[in-house]
Amino acid sequence: MDGKWRRTVTLFLTGQAITLFGTMITGHAITWYVTLRAQSGSLLTLFAVATMVPMALASPFGGVWADRYNRKYLINLVDGAIALVTLAMALAFSAGFEWISLLFVCAVVRGLGQGIQMPTVTALIPDIVPAEHLVKVNGFNASIQSLSMFASPMLAAALLSFFPIQVLMYLDVVTAAIGISIVGFFVHTHTGMRRHRAEATQGKPGFWPELRAGLSYIRHHAFALAFTVIGIVFGVLASPASLLTPLQVTRQFGADPWRLGAIEVAFAIGMLAGGVVMGIWGGLKNRAATMALASIMFGGGVIGLGVLGNFWVYLSFMAFVGVSMPIFNAPSMAVMQSRIDPDFMGRVFSVLTMTGALAMPAGMVVFGPMADAVDIRWLLIGTGIAILSLALVFRFNKAVREAGRPPEPTKAAAPEL
Repeated sequence: MDGKWRRTVTLFLTGQAITLFGTMITGHAITWYVTLRAQSGSLLTLFAVATMVPMALASPFGGVWADRYNRKYLINLVDGAIALVTLAMALAFSAGFEWISLLFVCAVVRGLGQGIQMPTVTALIPDIVPAEHLVKVNGFNASIQSLSMFASPMLAAALLSFFPIQVLMYLDVVTAAIGISIVGFFVHTHTGMRRHRAEATQGKPGFWPELRAGLSYIRHHAFALAFTVIGIVFGVLASPASLLTPLQVTRQFGADPWRLGAIEVAFAIGMLAGGVVMGIWGGLKNRAATMALASIMFGGGVIGLGVLGNFWVYLSFMAFVGVSMPIFNAPSMAVMQSRIDPDFMGRVFSVLTMTGALAMPAGMVVFGPMADAVDIRWLLIGTGIAILSLALVFRFNKAVREAGRPPEPTKAAAPEL
């Protein structure tokens, strides 16, 4: 790849960032709308399920399609479909049909779209980024997502205070149209990669055999299986820190809404900083060593959340936990993107998307009930110690260590117009 890849990547991430920002603003607005209208914890739980379960179910399809079809077009098709459904919801609300059931339909469609889009976006990035630069690009991408996480709740709250929810839905449609236009007209992948995928899909027997082939690929490649299992274990162990800390803060420091907002902002700022660090630094020479460092940081930070008694120090440790996330995720993603056969890229990442969507809910099945019987601080200390021990896997697992070695520089490829 020549130097033009930087322009292509910048345009792609810009288009995705614009689309993501509008989506997150509308997502927060819908959640708060349901909260204010229904004031039901059970309904909010169902609303979360309506997003997460379709995302997990759709991700295998997204992975197969990402390996069969043009990934850029698939991303835009999904973004366009979500925008059309959001537009229909906005028109319905504008006409007076302010039904919560319509928002559930919107949540299901968004979940399906995310399940298809996430593995496709992740599989597309190696098409346009040289392997030796994947960690830095993933780091900057994490910063963009963190910035959206930081800014979108505040902007959503401000807009929802002055405008009806359908205005925010229209905003989502506009940002989606801008993002789709940027990716569609200005982002170019590579003809060699596209031809390779087109030839590879000829004579394929169908969806299920292809999905089984993807699962077989993971099972028969030690590094892919190891990283998949590590991702599941990490997601389960991280669930108390991700989902039970608001309850801990309420019990330990007081039921003040600003405190809950403060921990969310602190975590987002930490993730933003961590993404910038990875975008500039790129991590240690062996990517597995970088992930080991991140495990130590994350585990130590979670232990700190369990032992600290001062809220402001607690916030600093929450930010520290946020910093560790891109340091863990960026090299993990880069290893998979640079080592997986392009024919299987989408399917492997669809499995990672599915297991990632289910890992934290699975963790909450275990730790949620325990939080009513055991002090949450002990749950944080215990899971923090367990996460610390993951560093040993990155140090002593041969397949993980070998996969973490830096890839060879990428040769030039002809751009697609």
